[in-house]
Amino acid sequence: MGIVVQKYGGSSVADAAGVKRVAQRIINTKKLGHEVVVVVSAMGDTTDELIDLANEVSPLPPARELDMLLTAGERISMAVLAMAIQNLGHEARSFTGSQAGVITDDAHGKAKIIDVTPGRIQAAVDEGAIAIVAGFQGVSQTTKDITTLGRGGSDTTAVALAVALGAEVCEIYSDVDGIFTADPRIEPTARKVPRISYEETLEMAAQGAKILHLRCVEYARRYDMPIHVRSSFSEKEGTWVVKAEDVAQEDHMEAAIITGVAHDRSQAKITVVGVPDKPGEAAALFRAVADAQINIDMIVQNVSAAATSLTDISFTLPRGEGQTAMTALAGLQDAIGFESLQYDDSVGKVSIVGAGMSSAPGISARFFEALSDAGVNIEMISTSEIRVSVVVAESQVVDAVNAAHAAFDLGSDEIEAVVYGGTGR
Repeated sequence: MGIVVQKYGGSSVADAAGVKRVAQRIINTKKLGHEVVVVVSAMGDTTDELIDLANEVSPLPPARELDMLLTAGERISMAVLAMAIQNLGHEARSFTGSQAGVITDDAHGKAKIIDVTPGRIQAAVDEGAIAIVAGFQGVSQTTKDITTLGRGGSDTTAVALAVALGAEVCEIYSDVDGIFTADPRIEPTARKVPRISYEETLEMAAQGAKILHLRCVEYARRYDMPIHVRSSFSEKEGTWVVKAEDVAQEDHMEAAIITGVAHDRSQAKITVVGVPDKPGEAAALFRAVADAQINIDMIVQNVSAAATSLTDISFTLPRGEGQTAMTALAGLQDAIGFESLQYDDSVGKVSIVGAGMSSAPGISARFFEALSDAGVNIEMISTSEIRVSVVVAESQVVDAVNAAHAAFDLGSDEIEAVVYGGTGR
C-alpha cells in the first residue's frame, strides 16, 4: 500500500483526549499497511486566541511578526501529537512547514505555495516513521521568512504534500461526517453527499460553505488528487471529492440538479452612489480596490437615470476588508465626482450549487419563489453555469438556507447530520 496523507482540524485535536484519539486513529491506519503523513491544525481555538493576543498588544500587528506568532499553534499540535504516537509505541517525527519543504511566496497572512520539496518527510516515511507536519505555514522563497497560508490553509498544506509525495488519497478530518447538502448547524435535515465533483466543491467553498479551503480544492483538481472528507469522531465513510466523470459513473448523478446550499455571513456590501455614466469610471473604482489587494465578489450596476446620467454601483467583498476599500474609494471622490459611499456589513450570501442546473430550466425561478414564500428579500443576484447566488439581509440567511434546501428536496428522512463538536474545520 502507498502513502496516505491525513489532515486533522483544530476540533479533532482540541485537547489531550482528542490528541490521544487521533494518535490511535493514525496508528490504526499504519497497521493497515499504509505509510502515513499527517498534517495538523492548531488545537481548538488557539489561532483565534493568538490573534486576540496580538490585537491586545498592537492595534495593527506587523504581518511578519503575526505570522511568526500564529504558526506557534500548529507547532504545538505537531509536537504533542508526535509525543502521543510515540507513547503508543510507534515512531513519529514532527516537522514545521519549512522543514517539510513547503515553499511559498512572501505574502504574509495569505501566502501561496510555490513548490513542495518533501525530502525530509519522504526520508522519515522510508525509515518507517509517521511524519507529523504543521499545517497552514511555509517559508518564503525570497525572504526565507515564515509565512502563513490564510485561515483553513492546513487543508492546502495536506493536498500539496499528498501531490508531492504521490499519495493515494488525502483524507481531511473534521467534526462532521462529510460534505452535506447544507450546513447541519442550521439545517438539521441536511444529507451527506457520497461523492461530489471538484467543480461543485469549489463553488460551495467559494460561496461560504465551510467544507474545504478553496485553494486546497483547486490544487487537488489540478493534480487529480482524490480527497476524502470525513469525521475523526466516527468510522463512517465520508464524502469523496473527485473528477466529475467519476461522480456520474459511481453514483448515477446525471439526474441531480442541485448538490447543496451554501451560505456566507462574512461579507459586506459597498454602494458607490451617483457615479457619472461614462467610460472609464467603473474601471477607476475597481482598480483602486484591486490596488488595495481586495477581492470583490458580486457586482451590480443600476441603469443610469436619464435626467442625471448618474448610476449606482454596488459590490460585495470580505467584511474584514470593508474599511480598507472605503478608504481607497473615498480618495477618488473628487476625481470621479460620485456623490457618496454607502457601507452595509449586515448582509449575507446564500447560494444553490449543482452541475445539473445548466441543463434544467426553472431553477432560478424555483429558488426565488422559495425565498419569496419565506419572506426573504433579495438585494443582489449573481449566477454561473453551476451556481445561483443572492445577497440578503444577514438576519434572513438562515430562513433563506432552509427555504432553498426544502424547495429542492435536499433533506434526508434520517437524522444523519451530526456535528460532534467545534466549528467544523
